[in-house]
Amino acid sequence: MDSDKTRMMSAVEAGRISVLNGTAPAGLAIGAEYKVFSKIVEVESTDAPELIDFTEELKQIVAQSGVKNGQVSIYSTHTTFSVIINENEPLLIKDVQHFLERSAPKDAYYGHNDFELRTVSMRPNECPNGHAHCQHLILGTSEIVPVIDGNPLLGEFQRVFLVELDEPKPRQIAIQVMGL
Repeated sequence: MDSDKTRMMSAVEAGRISVLNGTAPAGLAIGAEYKVFSKIVEVESTDAPELIDFTEELKQIVAQSGVKNGQVSIYSTHTTFSVIINENEPLLIKDVQHFLERSAPKDAYYGHNDFELRTVSMRPNECPNGHAHCQHLILGTSEIVPVIDGNPLLGEFQRVFLVELDEPKPRQIAIQVMGL
């Protein structure tokens, strides 16, 4: 199966894309410059749990990047502030908030909140937020969305949310758009 004919037809070889016989695999743009556009966005939460619809801002950042085809990564730089994709329907938002509370109740015991025992990663005026760290485990830190024709590819009802799990405060989100 490793004949010369098979070799000539292979488009992906050893982790690199090859252009064979002057043609490119379907969907591969030739001659375009690969771009990486990075931006740190400041967000101010007002409640917890709070779902902040970030979709329109994300679309603007992708447009600003000039990337037509690639992907956009949305990454939270915090361990109690998540990034998710879901539907922006008011009753579903309430369901998500209730789910998070049931999954890791604020009033349960967390060793992280036991300031008599805890000695690592302490700050002045530390708030008890073990529940927020546990909720973050469920939701995660980042999402990656394909960019096609200069737009994030989201389904009909999909929206990108930033989720405050701890308490209202300033947050940072790293956005990176990569592609052609």
